[in-house]
Amino acid sequence: MRSKLLTAGLVLAIGTGYACSAIAQVKPETLVDQRVSAMRLQGKYFGPLVGMAQGRVPYDANIAARNAGYLEVLSKMPWDGFEPSTKDLKTRALPEVYAEPAKFKAAQDSFNAEVGKLVAATKSGNEANVKTAILDVNKACGSCHDSFRAKAQ
Repeated sequence: MRSKLLTAGLVLAIGTGYACSAIAQVKPETLVDQRVSAMRLQGKYFGPLVGMAQGRVPYDANIAARNAGYLEVLSKMPWDGFEPSTKDLKTRALPEVYAEPAKFKAAQDSFNAEVGKLVAATKSGNEANVKTAILDVNKACGSCHDSFRAKAQ
């Protein structure tokens, strides 16, 4: 009886391991959908900030701080969606994403660092510093898009 229970437990443990492994393998299409969605949300919350920095939208410190906080979280989300399994899918990601991973990672790190500075600036209460930080994030974002994203057709 004891050996049957031990065998059943071993079979269950091995089966669970295989099931977890299968669940962890996300379809490439899902990875692309997730990264695109994260970047769209970045645009949603960053757009008003750019408007404030450029004087097209009245500056609102509360909205700036809220949107910067959202952007800080969102800025970390898309990167794991650039798996090699996605490189042959039709997306706006240029081949350089996969051919130059160190350069792509450096662009991500630069963007995330600038977003961190933006969050810190919103906590300072200094409108000029916030606007400068917004423009710095915009430069980092644009630089990455220039190097790693195909133009819209």
